[in-house]
Amino acid sequence: MGNVLLQYATVLILTIFVGTEIIAKVPSILHTPLMSGSNAIHGVILVGSMLILGSANTNLEEVLGFLAVLLATLNVVGGFVVTDRMLEMFKTKPKAAVKKTDEVAQ
Repeated sequence: MGNVLLQYATVLILTIFVGTEIIAKVPSILHTPLMSGSNAIHGVILVGSMLILGSANTNLEEVLGFLAVLLATLNVVGGFVVTDRMLEMFKTKPKAAVKKTDEVAQ
């Protein structure tokens, strides 16, 4: 049991280091497409957590399943909000609207 736990902890620590290195080297222009891709993955996680919640037998399983659904939902919604905000940064503002605001200010 202890050897398996040590193996799992080693894999977890290595994935944290590798993930940090990979994310740090991603250019900001690629961040939005990667964010959209991760939203799709989180959607699959949400479906999986709902399936697990549906097959829960004990109260503990139901509570953990509900927390999994709640956290997965927050992750999906938060990802879409961040992606939307980033896409808004790349939109150009219409010039007609800018001129009207300048005329009102004078």
